[in-house]
Amino acid sequence: MKKILLIPLLVAFCSTGFAQKVDSIYFNLYTDSLKKGTYNYINIIGKLSNGSFRPMDSTQLIFTSSYGKFYGNSLWLPFEPAVEKVEITVKSRQNPSQILYRTIYIKKADDDAKLKTVDEIMAEPPKRTKRRKN
Repeated sequence: MKKILLIPLLVAFCSTGFAQKVDSIYFNLYTDSLKKGTYNYINIIGKLSNGSFRPMDSTQLIFTSSYGKFYGNSLWLPFEPAVEKVEITVKSRQNPSQILYRTIYIKKADDDAKLKTVDEIMAEPPKRTKRRKN
């Protein structure tokens, strides 16, 4: 009987006593602009009370934007956006006073660059490295 009572008590103590709280949240964006017609991942990092950092997702954060639609951490923008920039707001579910705001512009130029094929790359002569004389 003592073992049965001890296990739930131990689990409750461990889950509340050693849980790290998020002290602050930060944007960690991979790009300076958003792409049209695709999902744009919005990376948010949380600083924990022990000083370590960890990525956060939509289970811990609330994402909203002035344009487009969020699916988890990813913001979908249509192929022909009606705006040139998007206002993004991120709020912590644990601590609603932790709020981030960011304005991110939508990329205007299309990604029409033609990449080389495997055959074109293999046909190129190898690059020679210059050797230093001692």
